[in-house]
Amino acid sequence: MQQPSIPTPAMPSREQLLWQDLELGVFCHFGINTFCDQEWGDGTDSPQRFQPTELDAHQWVRTAKEAGFRYFVLTAKHHDGFCLWPTATTGYSVKSSPWRNGAGDVVKECAEACRKEGMGFGIYVSPWDRNAECYADPAAYDDFYAAQLTELLTGYGPLVEVWFDGAGSEGRQYDWRRIIGLVKRYQPEAMIFNMGAPTIRWVGNEDGVAPYPCWNAAETARISMFTEEKQRWLPETPAWLPAECDVPIRKNHWFWHPDDVASLLTLRELMDVYYRSVGHGATLLLNVAPDRRGLFPEADAQRLLDFGEEIRRSFGQPAAAADERSEHREIHLDRPLTINHAVLMEDIRFGERVREYALEAAVEGGWVELVRGSAIGHKKIDRFPSVTTDRLRLSIVEQTGGASIRSFAVYNVDSIL
Repeated sequence: MQQPSIPTPAMPSREQLLWQDLELGVFCHFGINTFCDQEWGDGTDSPQRFQPTELDAHQWVRTAKEAGFRYFVLTAKHHDGFCLWPTATTGYSVKSSPWRNGAGDVVKECAEACRKEGMGFGIYVSPWDRNAECYADPAAYDDFYAAQLTELLTGYGPLVEVWFDGAGSEGRQYDWRRIIGLVKRYQPEAMIFNMGAPTIRWVGNEDGVAPYPCWNAAETARISMFTEEKQRWLPETPAWLPAECDVPIRKNHWFWHPDDVASLLTLRELMDVYYRSVGHGATLLLNVAPDRRGLFPEADAQRLLDFGEEIRRSFGQPAAAADERSEHREIHLDRPLTINHAVLMEDIRFGERVREYALEAAVEGGWVELVRGSAIGHKKIDRFPSVTTDRLRLSIVEQTGGASIRSFAVYNVDSIL
């Protein structure tokens, strides 16, 4: 009797695999809002207000790099329509500001800093534009937006990500086939965030937290925080759509605000985010906002550095690791060690095939189950009560096709949580 065939799982592209390995990115909200003590401008704030006194994009990127982050996404245009590059499409940009005598280009300075530091560079470019008069005319605005996007896609070197924010665009239809065509033409290796024909999706909240399990295959995602409406993606959208978790380092504040340092997330809170984003197989995009000087505030920069150091302290060196590939993997130790964490990575080149796994430790002549889970995906970080053992066993309880484990390591972490 012929056995039923096992469905072929969704599989990532080479570019998606490379992006998922980045794991940690810095989001950078900076613009006219920074100088107006607001989150969403209405497009009427004067460009004369944009006047950073010490802008240093290298300070932003260097801090992110020192913290161990691997890519950097800048808000080239937020909902207010103010452009951080001297676009030919509108006067509502840095060229109408006193900064650099109207000859400055924040996008260029940030792109150059990323190249110097070896960081991936990405751009956020809001589809919603509260300044553009043509926004009321969909066809005219599609031309306007396509021109802006083309400038960004062609003028600043390779991009790791193009971030399309759905906020404010609920119910609006843009010419996504044209927009995605531009990205594919000029930046074919860039990830496309959540709209049109995305290659990565929004996790669905602004807390930096992925659900568990957070499968990489997805058919839909929320448009924004302000609706439960789902995205209507183009038919060519791939089935493999890994999640990105965005969160501001200051609670609920994406742009810098004065006298707001009390809202800075604690190191404990940031580590909780890490466990529930990267530790659930997603990628973390942590927002750090420059102040009116054009610098990361000292407290924010230090918190970012401390966060990176805590990740390295906890997971920089495993207590032990397996080095062979098989369905059932074991770690044999020369002497008993106390452990309380395991970090698993599936070999996802051929899809996400693990559906259930169990981690056990040899204790007093028998096996004790430490963890039982479903998805491993790109990465799964498990915490469990400390156990002393000289042997550990990872079993794939259920799988689709032939699952393979990329890495299996255990740690003894003096956790701050």
